[in-house]
Amino acid sequence: MIEIKRLPDGSHECASALPDAVRAVKKPIPLEVRRMPEAFVVETMEGRMQGKAGDWLITGIDGEMYPCDAAIFAKTYDVVGGEAT
Repeated sequence: MIEIKRLPDGSHECASALPDAVRAVKKPIPLEVRRMPEAFVVETMEGRMQGKAGDWLITGIDGEMYPCDAAIFAKTYDVVGGEAT
């Protein structure tokens, strides 16, 4: 098993060599998203996760739900067909 550690400065280290990286782009798969007006808790595939007021609740392609921090959502998603409130 390869162990990859996150260092305090945000970088990572690994005792063994990792495979060469390649570039990838997310497929443009429409997802159902909801901007949550108050703090929430959702059961995810990884366990219970919390979101803050203003965070997004995303329903994935297999019906799984998970929270997404508002700042991360703004960097990685564009709302289409509707208004982001």
